[in-house]
Amino acid sequence: MVTASPTQPFALITLVMPDEQTVRVRLYERLQTTGRHPWRYRIGVPSWVGTEEGVEPAEYSVWVTDEQLQPIEGVDLSAVPTQRRLETPSTPKPSGWVVRPDPQHRGRTIVHDAVCRHATDGGKELGTMEALDALMRPGASACHECVAAEVLVPVLELGKGYG
Repeated sequence: MVTASPTQPFALITLVMPDEQTVRVRLYERLQTTGRHPWRYRIGVPSWVGTEEGVEPAEYSVWVTDEQLQPIEGVDLSAVPTQRRLETPSTPKPSGWVVRPDPQHRGRTIVHDAVCRHATDGGKELGTMEALDALMRPGASACHECVAAEVLVPVLELGKGYG
């Protein structure tokens, strides 16, 4: 049985792609919230990134719902870190968006609310449509410490299946 542990802080799970292909990915954490999709799952999808030296393996981190995942028989998900935010949040009022390189992962970017503490070190200021475009690029994710994920990710989900 494969399970998450302090030495392996993830579990394996199957991601179902829009064209019904499946990919085995890493499940890093679960988040229970209120709303249409009460459970969100942060996964790492294997990919490649072009560098000056050539092509290197990389991982694309994204939050998905249970609609995109299938458990793998024999994999215990109970040790995957779980957070619960069940209080009804006030309506976030973003002041703008900033995209910055991810300081922990080369080739990845993170979109933040302009007032996020992680956006204070510079980055490119964006309007809402530009922030949504930035989030759709490979290696991009929304910050979960500010309102970026709460505001932008649901907007991206509205267009799912209509592109």
